[in-house]
Amino acid sequence: MKSIHLAPIILMLFGIGTALADITPGSPAPEFSLVDQYTKTHQLSDYRGQWVVLYFYPKDDTPGCTTQACNFRDDIYRLRDMNAEVIGISVDNVESHTKFAEKHGLPFPLLSDPGGEVARLYGSIFSLGPLKIAKRHTFIIDPEGNIAKVYRKVRPEKHSEVVISDLMEIQAM
Repeated sequence: MKSIHLAPIILMLFGIGTALADITPGSPAPEFSLVDQYTKTHQLSDYRGQWVVLYFYPKDDTPGCTTQACNFRDDIYRLRDMNAEVIGISVDNVESHTKFAEKHGLPFPLLSDPGGEVARLYGSIFSLGPLKIAKRHTFIIDPEGNIAKVYRKVRPEKHSEVVISDLMEIQAM
């Protein structure tokens, strides 16, 4: 008798799961147009000619997300000296981003992706029925708009240092 694996069927029926887009180094980074904590619209194409550290995170003002954001904040001048801009994206709304950015003095855009469409393009969405959160993933995007590095396993407390080290290595190639 053939065994039936119910888990994939249950996941599909209830809309539970993750999307994992085929984002690999060298592939074009998916374009986006989202508003930040000050309602300014940002598009990836606005950053052509610069390196972009695009990071997805689950929730404003939670411990891991705060640690990660504050480390990027503390390293922002090192990153900008490398011609890199930091952009954070979560499914939280603009008001939540505004409070989070102001509370922690975050000097970079936090983009609101309420439906998770951009997170889905990057394979960085987790869905549990109607509930959606961005997964903690980061992408380094080169000045031409291509993916240079993908991080699917991120430790918030050391991530900014890792990104800076990898960016130095990539830029030296």
